Amino acid sequence: MLVMAICIFLGMMFLFQPLRKNNFYSVHLIFVMALVWFVEKKYFPGASAAFWVAKWQMAAMYVLILHLISINVVTFVAYGADKKAAIRKGRRVPEYQLHALEFLGGWIGALLGQKFFKHKTKKASYQSFFWAMLIMEVLVIYIVLKHLHIM
Repeated sequence: MLVMAICIFLGMMFLFQPLRKNNFYSVHLIFVMALVWFVEKKYFPGASAAFWVAKWQMAAMYVLILHLISINVVTFVAYGADKKAAIRKGRRVPEYQLHALEFLGGWIGALLGQKFFKHKTKKASYQSFFWAMLIMEVLVIYIVLKHLHIM
């Protein structure tokens, strides 16, 4: 399961330009790998590669859940870091990096970060892009779930 997760997340980093220089995505990557390793060792000790191949759907679900937990925590922290940098007139987190984290499923962390830190709430161009991306993401999730006959 760990090898599958590493391949997926490193592949995403190399395929998508905004993720290559995104330090928060790197933190997310390390966090997910640690969570996957912990779950694998704690709940599936001694599970072989053949086990994970046979149970690929279960493994993919675990990785997806751990990814969503991690990306939302990291996105929330990114909003906090950007707000702190804005107050101190320091080096900011580029908007495209925040949007990349949101796009990868961190929109709950983004919403919480916007509310908690009162950050990026008044910038109309940012908000319009954020909400358009969120609506598109929800539609894609709905279509996929409908196609898989889950909804």
